[in-house]
Amino acid sequence: MASTSAFAYSSASELYEHIDAQFRLSDNQLVELTKTFLHEFKLGLEDYGHAMAMIPTFVTGVPDGTEKGTFLALDLGGTNLRVCEVVLNGDKTFSLRQQKYRVTEALKTGEAIALFDYLADSVDAFLTTEASVDYTSQTDKPADVIHLGLTFSFPVEQTALDSGKILTWTKGFSARNAIGNDVVKLLQDAFDRKHMHVKCVALVNDTVGALLSRAYQSGGCILGAIFGTGTNGAYVEDIAKIKKLQGTPVASKGGYMVVNTEWGAFNNSRSHLPSTPSDNALDRLSINPTFQAFEKFISGMYLGEIARGIIVSLIDASPKPLLFNGKSTPSINNHYGIDTSFMSNVETAWLGKDACPGHIRPPFTELDGSTLSSNIQTRLEAIKQVIVKDLGLKPDQISLKDAAIIRWVCGLVGRRAAQLSGVAVATVLVQTGRAVLPGETGKGLKDPNDKILVGVDGSLIEHYPGFEVTLRESLRYLVGQDVESRVDIGLAKDGEWGWGGPMCFASPQAEVIAIRYQD
Repeated sequence: MASTSAFAYSSASELYEHIDAQFRLSDNQLVELTKTFLHEFKLGLEDYGHAMAMIPTFVTGVPDGTEKGTFLALDLGGTNLRVCEVVLNGDKTFSLRQQKYRVTEALKTGEAIALFDYLADSVDAFLTTEASVDYTSQTDKPADVIHLGLTFSFPVEQTALDSGKILTWTKGFSARNAIGNDVVKLLQDAFDRKHMHVKCVALVNDTVGALLSRAYQSGGCILGAIFGTGTNGAYVEDIAKIKKLQGTPVASKGGYMVVNTEWGAFNNSRSHLPSTPSDNALDRLSINPTFQAFEKFISGMYLGEIARGIIVSLIDASPKPLLFNGKSTPSINNHYGIDTSFMSNVETAWLGKDACPGHIRPPFTELDGSTLSSNIQTRLEAIKQVIVKDLGLKPDQISLKDAAIIRWVCGLVGRRAAQLSGVAVATVLVQTGRAVLPGETGKGLKDPNDKILVGVDGSLIEHYPGFEVTLRESLRYLVGQDVESRVDIGLAKDGEWGWGGPMCFASPQAEVIAIRYQD
């Protein structure tokens, strides 16, 4: 794979500073991005057909932790799908049984009928071998029908709690003959083809699951957000602000509704997002060019590839290489050959068990000599080991300066992602009247002294070193220290399941539980 753009330079220091400046966000940029976010929120709430779809979910209640029952759910969100049986205990706790099933590349990119037949087969296998409840003997629903909730983590234009048209695929999926069709009907048709007595009675997005899962476990929540393989957010909105629902029965009732923002598609025009050559190459070579712009800046599926673009360009730089003395490996050369986990490993090696001893910044001239402290040298040696393990270079091909440059590249890409994630959270706080942007009056803010509960899931927010710290740094500037200090960000999952645990939520309108498993 060719480099993003091979750098030609007359001064290496100036080139480093130029790259550094491309990835650093000013306070003014953060504010302007938030204002643009709010504008796109408004457009999506007023009418259909916008990239940031602001999809009404028809979930008009939030759990408070007292719900009880045993429910069945199916989650399709990425590389794996999950079938789950969950028991709500009514005291903000729950237990579950679950089984993971692999979704192959052939299923992701083949005919939709094959994908949904596989979902039905997986549910059948779970009911046959894993379920603890004899659903056919339950007396509160027809004896031959098993009710199931579907968590579908792709953009859907939802028209009812149990109906929604697929708008587009994301996260590497491109199954044919699915776009424009009702996802619940596609699944129900698969159940019916196999003569299974299963009925899908509720459809939710993964972010809705995160929101309601946190609400069940904490007694309330206003925002559910995913910062992992992909990114999205759902929040509790005043129905009066969802103008595109005017004239409908649900609008006449008033109150609140959970809105699935689909914020991964924010600023698809890239008029405000800080695009660099590496970002542009990633988008151009993706399976969905010009779509999901925001997601490509901040999600785990893409960060490693952005970093790889910079790394390859430094290797190819002229008149002489600026990294690894011009050496490369298949991992470095191949499209998506560098995973975001590599960046996380580099940051972990740099941070160690203590606080970061300072950011590595260009021009790196001090690394040409022998003036490094033992602390810095130890950390750079640890990064060298990560490079050897993850990228396949030999130890004698990596200098301490190379290690410092790699840490700098990872820091640039990872920090920008976290800052932009903070913009998304700040937008929801401003939209719901809980905060104002710098320079604006804060009179009449909603619940000025209450905790602001946010449910999150995803590998970045949970595992990437410093991600939440930097997100909060961005958030603090945008909404002020008082509001930021009241934002309680909690993982929306059951601790006993560790990083692979499912997300669950109870919908007050339906006897169903839906779950979320974030790859």
